[in-house]
Amino acid sequence: MEILTILIPVSLFLGGIGLVAFFWALKKGQFDDPHGDANRILTKDYDERPKP
Repeated sequence: MEILTILIPVSLFLGGIGLVAFFWALKKGQFDDPHGDANRILTKDYDERPKP
């Protein structure tokens, strides 16, 4: 049971890091493209080669 005194704070710390990373990505606009790749692949002029 002594291992819980280590595992619980470590898991809370790692969860906090994940939450901070999510909010950072949200603030940077990583999720702001609702008409991006999901709709772009369905168009007739889709080209799988990246533009230079």
